[in-house]
Amino acid sequence: MTIETKPYQGVYVAMNSCYDEGGRISTAAVRKNARFLAGAGVQGLYIGGSSGEGFLQTLDERKQVLEAVLEEVGSELTVIAQVGCLSTADSVELAAHAAQAGAHAISSVPPFYYAVSEAAVERHWLAMIEAAGLPFIMYHIPAATNFRLSAGLFGRMLEHPLVAGLKITTPSTYELQRYKALGGTRFTVFNGPDEQFLAGRMMGADAGIGGTYGIMPELFVRIERAFRSGDIAAAQRWQFAVNDIIEALLSLPVYGAIKALLQLRGLDCGAPRLPLEPIGEAHRPAVEVIHARIMREVEAEG
Repeated sequence: MTIETKPYQGVYVAMNSCYDEGGRISTAAVRKNARFLAGAGVQGLYIGGSSGEGFLQTLDERKQVLEAVLEEVGSELTVIAQVGCLSTADSVELAAHAAQAGAHAISSVPPFYYAVSEAAVERHWLAMIEAAGLPFIMYHIPAATNFRLSAGLFGRMLEHPLVAGLKITTPSTYELQRYKALGGTRFTVFNGPDEQFLAGRMMGADAGIGGTYGIMPELFVRIERAFRSGDIAAAQRWQFAVNDIIEALLSLPVYGAIKALLQLRGLDCGAPRLPLEPIGEAHRPAVEVIHARIMREVEAEG
């Protein structure tokens, strides 16, 4: 059976993880976060990726998060489950669960840590696709996986009717444009680096997936709306505001700062899971300054 794989478009939040005071998954906080993002006007959610701390969670925890998101907003937003793990067996289990739970698509990084061949990556990804029967989005993030997606492997993956897209997290919008050209109009390319959301869209990306979207979804939605309406000056204005905020974030323990900013926005998602670094008391004044900047921009004329 061939499933329609028309390009996704717009803003897809790489949703942050949500824990209670004991460090356990808080499905109530997951639901509240998903509801907040839906209300901000985003088009979809990406669950279980880096921002979601999926690689620091058990398989059961990853399933809990996905189920909570789908129960809360699955009928309103496109939900993509990142199901990649080190082992193919675990990845296949999560892929099958994503389909059973009602996810709209799955995605995966290449297997990491171990140096594996292109043929091994291909088998790894195809096993997930066959287990889920859902549109599949490759995730190209070589800085984290030490694996580069070659044109040859990319072309072979495109031969499968369920391979629907690619999330690309590299500094090169030229590389993004080349993948889009190879994939064609029905193939979706998601821009990865949050700092170049607009640049990615202008170079052919159909959408973006990003982790800082979650603390300021309204601003990314404004970039997207301005881009779609052809008001590039307005899109630049919001992208520049976003980049100033990201620049300030990068001077702090990023995952801890994002969790603190979510709390200031009324979304208590706990602390990041170790070894990701939480913020200390010395960081709180800087976090509050960033929060004030976000809120000024959110409340500014959109």
